[in-house]
Amino acid sequence: MAVIATPVEATLQIVVQTGTGDNGRPITRTRSFRNLKTSAPDADVMEVAKALAGLQNYPVDSFRKVVEIELTEQ
Repeated sequence: MAVIATPVEATLQIVVQTGTGDNGRPITRTRSFRNLKTSAPDADVMEVAKALAGLQNYPVDSFRKVVEIELTEQ
């Protein structure tokens, strides 16, 4: 049987470093921006992520585009 993968939802996540723990490891928090178009090109998502990074109070550690996909059988 063929499996059909259908994108359902996409989220832009910006991981920021909010400090350093007692052991010297970074403490991070994730800022999530939901309702991203699942068809949005990665380059466009990166442009928006960089613009939003400038609005953060903490240094940005990484950007993530998370796409939830529904799998069905045909």
